[in-house]
Amino acid sequence: MAQAATVKTAPRQKKSSVPLFIWEAKTKQGEVKKGEMEAGDQKAVESRLISLGMTPTKVRRKGLLDLQLSLPGSVTSKDILIFTRQFATMIDAGLPLVQCLDILGSQTENAAFRKVIFAIKTRVEGGSTFSDALKDHPKVFDELFVQLCAAGEVGGILDTILNRLAIYREKAEKLGRKVKGAMTYPIAVVFIGVLVTGVLLIKVTPVFEAMFKDFCSALPGPTQVVVDLSNWLQSYIIHLIVGIAAAVFAFIAFYRNPKGREIFDKVILYAPLVGDLLRKIAVARFTRTLGTMVSSGVPILDALDVTAKTAGNRTIEKGIQYVRTKISEGKNIAGPLAETKVFPSMVVQMIGVGEATGAMDAMLGKIADFYDDEVDAGVASLTSLIEPIMMVFLGGAVGGFLIAMYLPIFSIAGAIK
Repeated sequence: MAQAATVKTAPRQKKSSVPLFIWEAKTKQGEVKKGEMEAGDQKAVESRLISLGMTPTKVRRKGLLDLQLSLPGSVTSKDILIFTRQFATMIDAGLPLVQCLDILGSQTENAAFRKVIFAIKTRVEGGSTFSDALKDHPKVFDELFVQLCAAGEVGGILDTILNRLAIYREKAEKLGRKVKGAMTYPIAVVFIGVLVTGVLLIKVTPVFEAMFKDFCSALPGPTQVVVDLSNWLQSYIIHLIVGIAAAVFAFIAFYRNPKGREIFDKVILYAPLVGDLLRKIAVARFTRTLGTMVSSGVPILDALDVTAKTAGNRTIEKGIQYVRTKISEGKNIAGPLAETKVFPSMVVQMIGVGEATGAMDAMLGKIADFYDDEVDAGVASLTSLIEPIMMVFLGGAVGGFLIAMYLPIFSIAGAIK
């Protein structure tokens, strides 16, 4: 085997000096495959492809134009999910780690992710562990992924860990889709309502106002309110847009501030309508993440540290870190969990039973499944509640405008009679 991608790199080196080649090859079944590969020269690429059971047809070094075209890509959660599932299957089948990375890197269609996989493969070939190589790409592989892979390498069960990771990511992505789906409808309706109202006030109302001036000396109250609102909006629309933009930027600055983020996260957990749903989502995420890590052999203190960082809410994060501190002092997990007053009492009691019986990972999985169903029910309930509110808002805005505009017409018709 030629010295393909065997140049050792420093532990934190981000760029490899090994050339990158674009290749095209045919499989034994006649299927055409394309991909990229880091290697010392073109012959090394051809040798590697032949060893993988493919016949190379085109091999060329990647140029500046190719690099520019591949830069805009980003790695999605779906890319990582597919990678994890395929990687677990290959490891379970007994393929060497480097060969798995080579095949996966060659087959992935995302250029940015392909570059990351080949960089990991280079580190592993240079003597690094797989988990250490993952640490060089924190924007792609989070701490949960790295910690679980490290535990899998130590325990010799990397295939099992990767399968658990794939299941975890599938359920986490499903949960995220539910939340996004629940938020999409009201946001879309509000946007359409504001857009329609704006067009009616800026474009339609001035036409009616000009017509009414020729027939009416005084407009009815509701019509006058709409006309005044239209005049104000036309005069101050720039100021309104600037004010909204300033409010958005102020909120972003407040949210990015650690103290501001903490206040917002605490308020949103107790907000009407959405607060209860967000709490259920947080419990489902906490129990799913902690259960996956504990069942994979990660020490409880490390698992809680990672779980806190992936909580997505500062109030929940502070509660988990408090639990972690108390456990490090020798206490059990149930007592400190109850003291945080963040998690429901049922969750605390079930975790306490799981800890006492030595089956905490299984209990955490049951809690996560239960709260996944609760999130489903909560999303359905919230959607059914929001739909009529949105329809009343949109219908009221348009209907109120039409009534206000037709009142003077009725007055004119009465005067003519």
